[in-house]
Amino acid sequence: MWKGDGDYVKSFWWVRFFLFLLPVLFCCALIFLLVKPLLFADTGLVHLDGDVSMSTGSPPGGIDVVSSTQDLTSNVNTFTGTGIQKGLPAAYSGGETFPGADMPFGMVQWGPDTVSRAYSGYKYSDNRIRGFSLTHLSGAGCFAYGDVPFMPVANTFTVAPALDPTRYISTFVHANETAFPGFYRLKMDNGVTTELTVTPRSGAGRFTYPVGQPASMLLNLSGSLTTVTDAQAMLGRDTISGWVNNGSFCGTHWNTYRLYFWAQFSRPFLSNGTWRAGTVNPGATTTSGPNTGVFVSFDTRKQNFVSVRVGVSYVSVTNARANVDQENPSDNFDALTQRSEQTWNQWLEKIQISGGTPVQQATFYTALYHSLLFPSVFSDINGQYIGFDNKLHHVVSGHAQYANFSGWDMYRSEAQLLALLAPDQAADMAQSLVNDGTQGGGLPKWPIANSETYVQVGDPATAIIADIYAFGGTDFDTQAALKAMVRQATQSSAERPGLNYLTNLGYEPIGAAYNCCNFYGSASTSLEYNSADFALSAFAGALGASATQQRFEQRAQGWRKLFDASTGYLQPRRADGSFERGESLADNRGWIEGNAAQYTWMVPFNLRGLFDAIGGNAQVVQRLDTFFTQLNVGTDAPYAFMGNEPSIEIPWEYDYAGAPYKTQSIVRKILNTLWMPGANGLPGNDDLGEMSSWYVFAALGLFPETPGTANLVLTTPLFPQITLHRPGGQVIQINAPGASDSVYYIQSLNVDGMPSQAPWLPATFIANGGTLDYELAAASNPAWGADPVDAPPSYA
Repeated sequence: MWKGDGDYVKSFWWVRFFLFLLPVLFCCALIFLLVKPLLFADTGLVHLDGDVSMSTGSPPGGIDVVSSTQDLTSNVNTFTGTGIQKGLPAAYSGGETFPGADMPFGMVQWGPDTVSRAYSGYKYSDNRIRGFSLTHLSGAGCFAYGDVPFMPVANTFTVAPALDPTRYISTFVHANETAFPGFYRLKMDNGVTTELTVTPRSGAGRFTYPVGQPASMLLNLSGSLTTVTDAQAMLGRDTISGWVNNGSFCGTHWNTYRLYFWAQFSRPFLSNGTWRAGTVNPGATTTSGPNTGVFVSFDTRKQNFVSVRVGVSYVSVTNARANVDQENPSDNFDALTQRSEQTWNQWLEKIQISGGTPVQQATFYTALYHSLLFPSVFSDINGQYIGFDNKLHHVVSGHAQYANFSGWDMYRSEAQLLALLAPDQAADMAQSLVNDGTQGGGLPKWPIANSETYVQVGDPATAIIADIYAFGGTDFDTQAALKAMVRQATQSSAERPGLNYLTNLGYEPIGAAYNCCNFYGSASTSLEYNSADFALSAFAGALGASATQQRFEQRAQGWRKLFDASTGYLQPRRADGSFERGESLADNRGWIEGNAAQYTWMVPFNLRGLFDAIGGNAQVVQRLDTFFTQLNVGTDAPYAFMGNEPSIEIPWEYDYAGAPYKTQSIVRKILNTLWMPGANGLPGNDDLGEMSSWYVFAALGLFPETPGTANLVLTTPLFPQITLHRPGGQVIQINAPGASDSVYYIQSLNVDGMPSQAPWLPATFIANGGTLDYELAAASNPAWGADPVDAPPSYA
């Protein structure tokens, strides 16, 4: 017999309990869904013996590092390039990248430094860590930065590092090392686990100490990769602030900067002190001068990890604090890590690929990652920065000042890639170079922070600015830029020495001395000036300055003065007009990082004129075939050196000589044999992303051969399907069904649905977007693109 409703509920007490528990369970589930993104972060690469491998694990503090096929950062191996390429001279053998935490164009690059000093700070073959510094370059061929290294140790600080250098280093194994874009973690053999992440202008660290052991942190203010000339630090209850004076990139004494920092730890110090040289000062709260540092310790009996948030600035300690307060106010390490990873995914997904092997996908996204690290933002969150005149300046709201331009390198393809994917940031980079020129007297060659280094030759800033404009980065003062370019091209200066020779002889003579310096690489410099002059002419033409365009396009043809008809090669030349032929085509005299066999091809704006001088297409193709019998020989042999900039334009030159199928073959061979994920996976110095940008373009099947223009020469895409999204809404769709390691010869091409026999694309394709549909086969098709009327344009 059924009871009344009230009696029924009372008699079934478990129903009442369930009705009470239901809303509680619902609330718990809702809370879990809301906080889950903060508790779990996706994917990292653990690097074992230089191979790509995925790892799962739970580091202290709640990040659960898991592999994810949907996360593009899981395809990035940040250790790629930290080893060496065997068989190359030492100066070129390392990729010189760093595996630390960084953001796209970030001011802070927080990562590990090994005892064996690499230009980037980290040598994969070494198993000893000496600190985790806040600033690094990626791929440069000289020492730079490595400022303010933090070193956590599980012992008490008693002896200055100068007296016992090995006391505060730790060994490690790569199996305990995890990194992905925006994050780095290492458990050292001293028992301390270091985790690092970043925002554009600040870093966040979490250090987990062994339970029951002393917990100390050292900041070696003089531990940079180059000599710190002065430093200062002040300790508070839980803060350390100060600055270091550094510079001397590539040994140049005129390159100097001051980096300020402000760091706040998650708890007060248990003890603190300073050291200078061999003297330790327990309890001291200030220090200054070279060879100095600070140390603090923590009480970890109740909680064995300590976090820190640190901001940097090139203006002041106040700005360093403001940078971290605005970009990382909550000190939530897990949330910050997730945010940096999400930011990287947003950048990487600008180019979406389909197909290819896992190794090819990893190599591609690692190259794209490396391409987006530099130049780096230099202005603070409030817009302030120190200029080349050492005065305080302020950028317009919504814009930024940038620094660290690998000029001689990045004008060849990186500036174009950045403008293609990030025209707003690239335009600010162009304006930054103009600002540098206004404040310092000339457009810089290779600026570090807020000073020139005068490293390398030529006038690369002119080409960088012209490249950025051609590829869509137009929001900068173009008239001021043109004025600065013309001034630099017509007034001899430290930035462009030897102008009188260029004007009178039409080339830079070997062995000449100049008022600024002992000149070097005369033939290389002449060709660099030619490319800069052509880029200037293209920029002037785009702005409607036709007289300036004609003037510098004509002067760009000075390469003809170096053509030695008796050898068929470009050669250094003396002031009396005679040629300096050297003992062989591999002779380096008169050349920078190359030789006559490698530099003869460096007329990217008038290859038709060069080929005619050599003897025509048949002679050119035969010579190129011989040139590419070896792909990465260094500077001392008459073959290709694809790990260095003077050779990277040459594979595409078959397109101009009526043999595009040979470009298709040699580019694919280079991609598949010289590039791979892993410590030894780069063919040479990455040069702040220039070499990686070459790989990205090559994988797209495109290349910006002609400086200052958006013309693109073609080869086979590496992947069956590629979609590139530009910020303006333009989409470039590349379809190459069946593309593989054995299927890469173009049989036919449709551009926006229309058949095309031309192995190049005009600038309108970049401006408007479009679709490329390839038909491929395993056998070559020498007929496609071979007609001279279809050749890419040359400018005579």
